[in-house]
Amino acid sequence: MPRIGKSLCALAVLALALGSIVGSGIAQNEEPRNDGAIALVLDIRDAIGPATSDYFVRTLERGRESNARLIILQLDTPGGLDTAMRDMIRATLASEIPVVTFVAPSGARAASAGTYLLYASHIAAMAPATNVGAATPVQIGAPSKPQPQADEKPSDKEREGKKPEREDSAPESTGERKAINDAVAYIRGLAQLRNRNADWAEAAVRSAASLSASEALEQRVIDVVAKDVPDLLRQIDGRRVQVVGGEQTLSTAALQIERIEPDWRTRVLAVLTNPNVAYLLMLAGIYGLLLEGYHPGAILPGVVGAISLLLALYAFQILPVNYAGLGLMILGLALMIAETFAPSFGALGLGGITAFVVGSIILLDTKVPGFQVARALIGGMALTGGLVFLLTAGFVVRARRQRVVTGPEQLLQETATALEDFEHTGMVRLHGEIWRAHCATPVRQGQRLRVLSVTGLTVEVEIE
Repeated sequence: MPRIGKSLCALAVLALALGSIVGSGIAQNEEPRNDGAIALVLDIRDAIGPATSDYFVRTLERGRESNARLIILQLDTPGGLDTAMRDMIRATLASEIPVVTFVAPSGARAASAGTYLLYASHIAAMAPATNVGAATPVQIGAPSKPQPQADEKPSDKEREGKKPEREDSAPESTGERKAINDAVAYIRGLAQLRNRNADWAEAAVRSAASLSASEALEQRVIDVVAKDVPDLLRQIDGRRVQVVGGEQTLSTAALQIERIEPDWRTRVLAVLTNPNVAYLLMLAGIYGLLLEGYHPGAILPGVVGAISLLLALYAFQILPVNYAGLGLMILGLALMIAETFAPSFGALGLGGITAFVVGSIILLDTKVPGFQVARALIGGMALTGGLVFLLTAGFVVRARRQRVVTGPEQLLQETATALEDFEHTGMVRLHGEIWRAHCATPVRQGQRLRVLSVTGLTVEVEIE
């Protein structure tokens, strides 16, 4: 009996333990907590390009693999490339994880492409003293028509989300109208999808309108004004957002923040897609291959040149390259090289430098800040090419002025000595050799004669 009692007591204790475990599990299922849940934060503080797009898309993939509850894009950008921006927006729209675009810290901006990203995100937020707008495609450039007078105050209408009565900045050409209308339709579609102010979005594209954080909140351009990421997580807790998998209720108050830094792949891609680096790689590739052609077997210039040229072509395949500019650069280099083989007294060289400079300026078909070849770099390379051309031309001129030192031509104007008296034809000593000579006047033995021409084995001479 005592043993039975002890067994029953043990079973009772075990049952209570199992009951508490099951009960706690049920309680956890009924009231889920955010223990271990994370929010991934990535920071973009530069122009949006291919490296930025790759960084963002791979962070979304990492978020899916790590079961992240939220992706926060902390943004401070002057704009960027249209293709990279659209890749990021497509990834955002296809994301099963809510994406928050947070323009921060104070003093940051979401201009041009940043405005589109803000409109595309599930939650749009800004820090105090930040601004958003100026979303006119940068390829259009500044408006060519006169700006409205101060008493018309178009900015007030833009802040109210209304279309201005007169659009003085409207593009004139068909291509510009197409670009503007395409951008307007795109951002209005994003605004309607996220239930944000579509009229102001159109004003941001057509008139380059901008808003501060507080004004953007009033005009339903953004959802939240937060001072930092923890404040942002507290404010959006409990909000409902629509993602690809359906509607979600955000539970963000207790999320752990994990910052994702760019890895080596992103850094390498950022360096390669820098227009200045790609420009130098292309020149290094061309000159390396030329040196290998001039000195076959050197190996190192050819290897370095081939690798550099392939990397440059990869970068140009990603960047918006104007192939007319690339063609002019190659033509300019070819003309400068041709000057060294066929001296044209500067015609080929000057033409080559001109073509090279013009091609370099129009090489990248974009006005996005950070995605243009620096004018100083173009000037430096043109100056270097000009100096090489001048040195080459100087060597050519000096070589043409020097006496010929090989072949029959080296005998011209040389001095010969008569070995005998002769009229018209006789023997002379020239460069230690005995030559048959012809002279129009009688010659006496030992006289010094100047060579005028060489015909076969006979030299035409005259008395010095």
